[in-house]
Amino acid sequence: MDHMDHTHHDHSKMAGSMAPPMVTGSHEDHLGGGGGHMMKMTFYFGYTNVELLFASLVINTPGEMVAACFGCFLLAVLYEGLKIGREFLLRRNQVNVRYNSMPVPGADGTMVMETHKTVGQRMLSMAHLLQTVLHVIQVVVSYFLMLVFMTYNAYLCMAVAAGAGLGYFLFSWKKAVVVDITEHCH
Repeated sequence: MDHMDHTHHDHSKMAGSMAPPMVTGSHEDHLGGGGGHMMKMTFYFGYTNVELLFASLVINTPGEMVAACFGCFLLAVLYEGLKIGREFLLRRNQVNVRYNSMPVPGADGTMVMETHKTVGQRMLSMAHLLQTVLHVIQVVVSYFLMLVFMTYNAYLCMAVAAGAGLGYFLFSWKKAVVVDITEHCH
């Protein structure tokens, strides 16, 4: 008896199964080598039969791949801009600013006063509502970008990485950077 032969199994009819029906019955289908519809699990360069986010969005030509790469590139730039934009809006709408000083040991063993800024905002405000909506959009865009990367299509992955890089370059140069002046290990 060949235990590797699964021709007698039809996983698509199992209760609660989300598995698509197999086109052929060989064990090779389970490993992605047969004629069944299996997701690639290694990076590849290709532009035919590439599903992008939705089953109805299939790339089959070089032109479609270029357009998809451009769209993914712009989506990654948008994501980086959205992150920085949310930080900017948060700083602009801060209320309840408090400064707290606390003693910390200095380098020579003496006590030094260190000041920390504590910031809050109101829950029932337009600023918080806007932050919430932008957060939801940011999460959805980040999951879309993750799913694009999970296609393992090298062209799409490079477009996402390049878009994230350009977005960071364009938007993060104004980002406030906190530097701890007591840190000596730079």
